[in-house]
Amino acid sequence: MSLYAIGDLHLHFGSELKARSQLHDRVWKDHEQKFLKNCRKMLSQEDTLVLAGDHSWGKNLTECEKDLQFIADLPGRKILLRGNHDMFWDAKKTDRLRELYDGKLYFLQDNYFSYREYAIVGTKGYTFEGPFYLNAYHQICGWDEQEEEHAKKLVEREAVRLRTSLEAAKQDGYRKFLLFLHYPPTNILEKRSAFTEMAKEYGAEQVIYAHCHGERRFYDSIMGEFEGAEYRLVSGDYLRWKPLKIMD
Repeated sequence: MSLYAIGDLHLHFGSELKARSQLHDRVWKDHEQKFLKNCRKMLSQEDTLVLAGDHSWGKNLTECEKDLQFIADLPGRKILLRGNHDMFWDAKKTDRLRELYDGKLYFLQDNYFSYREYAIVGTKGYTFEGPFYLNAYHQICGWDEQEEEHAKKLVEREAVRLRTSLEAAKQDGYRKFLLFLHYPPTNILEKRSAFTEMAKEYGAEQVIYAHCHGERRFYDSIMGEFEGAEYRLVSGDYLRWKPLKIMD
């Protein structure tokens, strides 16, 4: 029994035209089949796969049905985290998704899941991504302060949701945590954030995130050991569609 993770699949079985307008790099060519082949080779029915957001390009559940069925048909237990492009998933209506996909897909939102002696906790997260203003040397010299203030409110909301997940696990006796986010824990200007502070507070052993895809974005946030936790990027194109083993 092993735990794997990957994010940013951006499936589009029911929304092909939108996907074609967004995904141009060669790494996206037939990426669904590459991913499926790797999953069938690597995963067993006893394994757990955490999908760290941006599952589908569909704008509603109808457009996402084939994408979610594709995920449901993968080997093992599938735990889904909400991403910024997952328009089918209203956080306040997560219970409806749980009912529809009961026993097939598991949705990580204001709750947690068990893996051995660990609690899998998480939320979508958020971080300020600009606009940033550059000088003649392509160095950041300013940013949109109004957008930054809006981002702070979203960070606060997501931090509350993450704490809800952590506290639910803690109250049930868990003391070991694997923390999942869709957004990176910090932006390119930050050294710490509400999410890194919470990882430190609860002693999370690993922080796994996605969202940073496209080679120019791979190193936008923390990677490697930081304040006692291992930070790992699992965007699909970064992993070349091969799920990352998080733990045996």
